[in-house]
Amino acid sequence: MTSILIVEDEERISGFVSKGLRAAGYSTTVVAEGDEGLAQALSGSHDLVLLDIGLPGIDGFEVLRRLRARDSRLPVILLTARTAVADTVAGLDGGANDYIPKPFRFDELLARVRSRLREAGQVATPALRAGDLSLDLRTRRAEVGGASVDLSAREFALAEEFLRHPEQVLSREQLLSRVWGLDFDPGSNVVDVYVRYLRNKLGADRIETVRGMGYRLRA
Repeated sequence: MTSILIVEDEERISGFVSKGLRAAGYSTTVVAEGDEGLAQALSGSHDLVLLDIGLPGIDGFEVLRRLRARDSRLPVILLTARTAVADTVAGLDGGANDYIPKPFRFDELLARVRSRLREAGQVATPALRAGDLSLDLRTRRAEVGGASVDLSAREFALAEEFLRHPEQVLSREQLLSRVWGLDFDPGSNVVDVYVRYLRNKLGADRIETVRGMGYRLRA
């Protein structure tokens, strides 16, 4: 699953953005300090960074400068309350791929995230297929036997995880972490609930229960 790093020290904003991105099918990591943000960005674990400029420790401009100095091509979208043209120019000249002033509409942010990921080749494969089931990663549409099926954002993210690993057993812990970004909670049945939703929409026999282990997509 595509991973997005959010480097933002305002909890209200980072929480809002993280929740929206997870609902759209992405996994997220949130950090609040520039030094930790740089370390995470250089870890190779993320596909895109949403980077605030005003951060504790080193600011966003310095994070970006050091990131590019290491020849990282990781897409970076700057989020900032600074609206001066000089700041915009400094950010873009410093290697940012995009720049969004606060406050912003989430749907615009999401569109820019998708655009920057496409540019970086994160959606190089336009569709995933397993038998007569297909997912179009650009339009977020699902088809079964050529017929369109409506999936919620979370259902689509779960289906995508299965299609990226056909015939592979995925544990509840793995699915909860990759699709919901949560640590395993033995009292949670959210994975089972959403597997049931997918079976109702994609076909009852398509996702197999492997007793004591998890679920497997039958390709």
